[in-house]
Amino acid sequence: MVLLRSSLYFLSLILTTLIFGLGMSTIGLALPLGLRDRMANTWARSNIWFMKWLLGLDYRIQGEEHLPSGPAIIMSKHQSAWETISLRGILPPSQSWVLKRELTWIPVFGWALAAVPNIAIDRKSGRKAVRKIIERGTELLKQGRTIIIFPEGTRTQPGERHKYGIGGGLLAEHSGYPVIPVALNAGVFWPRRSFLKYPGTIDMVVGPPIETKGKKASQITREVEAWIESKMTELPLERKD
Repeated sequence: MVLLRSSLYFLSLILTTLIFGLGMSTIGLALPLGLRDRMANTWARSNIWFMKWLLGLDYRIQGEEHLPSGPAIIMSKHQSAWETISLRGILPPSQSWVLKRELTWIPVFGWALAAVPNIAIDRKSGRKAVRKIIERGTELLKQGRTIIIFPEGTRTQPGERHKYGIGGGLLAEHSGYPVIPVALNAGVFWPRRSFLKYPGTIDMVVGPPIETKGKKASQITREVEAWIESKMTELPLERKD
């Protein structure tokens, strides 16, 4: 049943991506940015619905009151593709993501990414990539957008942690906007590099805003890491099959 459900969901993901991706990258380009943002959020929410009804995979949020109503920097744990889909539907529509530029080369999906302002970086370019995050990120924050960053840069297995990059902290230091940390255990039900997705309920914990004015990037990064990793120890690391 897990294989069948996962296959059905994969088909629904392809279908919704084709519909919304082609729509956003063609007629959507003639629409105001706000409508394109809402199209992207509708794509995400439709996939959240399919996850629930095809996979039996749901989620619950603790600290939902901390979700931003205005521009902020979201720094989230990254364990699976779940958060790359679902955060788009859970967070307010005006979002810009820091992502690897290779994603924009994917047909249809990459075209849709390019239809809204994101920050596509070459992770091998070092300081150039960091400078782009700071400059473009600050510009987008001033436009009222929320910036989403995975500070570890790559997906981690449940129970593991990678080094937190300084890019998000530098953006926060230079822009002065608050950081909202997010912990989650999506990898328990949606394993990294696995086709199979398992039923259950993902826990997502949203922390209170971390003020950044007057703080150095290293201090901001340490505070974010300490909060996220502390919360990760409280979340289930195994499924109850």
